[in-house]
Amino acid sequence: MKKADLLVKNAIIITMDPARHVIHSGYLSVVADTIESVGQGDPPHISASKEIDAKGGMVLPGLINCHTHASMTLFRGLADDLPLMDWLEHYIFPVESRMDAHFVKVGALLACAEMIMSGTTTFCDMYLFEDQVAEAASEAGMRALVGEVLYDFDSPNYGPVEKGLEYTEQLIQQWNNHPLISVAVEPHSLFTCGPELLKKAGELSKKHAVPLIVHLAETEAEVDEVKSKYGKGPVEHLESLGLLDSNLIASHCVHLTGQDMEKLASAGVRVAHNPESNMKLASGVAPVPEMIKAGIAVGLGTDGCASNNNLDMLAEMDSAAKLHKLHHMDPTAMDALSVLEMATIKAAEVLGMEELIGSIEPGKKADFIVIDTNRPHLVPLYNPYSHLVYAASGHDVVHAVIDGHMVMEGGELRTLDLSQLIASAQEQAKRVRAWVGAAKRK
Repeated sequence: MKKADLLVKNAIIITMDPARHVIHSGYLSVVADTIESVGQGDPPHISASKEIDAKGGMVLPGLINCHTHASMTLFRGLADDLPLMDWLEHYIFPVESRMDAHFVKVGALLACAEMIMSGTTTFCDMYLFEDQVAEAASEAGMRALVGEVLYDFDSPNYGPVEKGLEYTEQLIQQWNNHPLISVAVEPHSLFTCGPELLKKAGELSKKHAVPLIVHLAETEAEVDEVKSKYGKGPVEHLESLGLLDSNLIASHCVHLTGQDMEKLASAGVRVAHNPESNMKLASGVAPVPEMIKAGIAVGLGTDGCASNNNLDMLAEMDSAAKLHKLHHMDPTAMDALSVLEMATIKAAEVLGMEELIGSIEPGKKADFIVIDTNRPHLVPLYNPYSHLVYAASGHDVVHAVIDGHMVMEGGELRTLDLSQLIASAQEQAKRVRAWVGAAKRK
């Protein structure tokens, strides 16, 4: 009799393995933090400390949010229906300048709760007081790639710009070898970071062999500003600074030329696509089918709750598929399987974690979710990929396992006190209202 810590049975297993196998009436077993076995039918002589009957539901790799600003959950609905630069300069930057570590921690915990409950098990974050985001993810039991946002102006966290890289290096050292948390170097963008800061950020990322993450070509205004300042487009500008390589994760990439895509593909740059944020801010439609065709690894992200306004990756998949169908006037432009890949195995590739997560295979980390398909909007089930992208929502997730630990069971969080967290978020909202009022009086 084989021993396991966790056994899931009676499931449709969406493996996302290289052959994209779908196993009906399947099982999987977990030992410690690792998937031990995956198969069809009744589990063969496995004795587990805990069993989950999926009741015919779908088991799939935990969803991966490739780009967000977790603590902006506390700004959800604060300043909607505005252009990006107006939104940033007149609302977001002024209130962010008043934030403190506790505010960020509460917002990050709220984000972790929302993500776990809607099926996300890993996220990539860029924000202020990022040590607090790392602490929150660790407490919630989530896997996260985090990084302090760097600007050419003073930060409410680390102060003057020269301290930003020091703070980032401290983060890298503090979270080194943590089982769930890893750190990236994250200059905000080419319009908030000058060449010197960008080059130093690149040097630091290479020194510690961690990713470099930046917002890139999100709006036409950004592209125009970079061209005006440096005489070249954003991709060429990064190339001239020696930063266009496989270490780079570029978020958004909405306004790219064909030559830009060739350069990104040739350099091995990875891209985080944020369709709902791009739609809401009217930033444009990223050429995702073209990027994929060019050989660029593209993953899916939600961006922050101030520009989305949720962290539901199942909803993001639906939006991604339909956006590109409409934009190309072609119903085949972005099929369901391709979109699911962007939230699982391709997303893992974007974050450099494809050897650990993104598929259900023996030897990989036990990060997976269970979706209850015994619901009116999910029956009958002809094509699991189609249901996941076009019919399911975050509310259908009933169990979540990360690193072998059950972080949600039966729709109930196991790692966080949700009622207490909601009360804390309401308290922080009082501060936000006061900050907005102060900013408007200036």
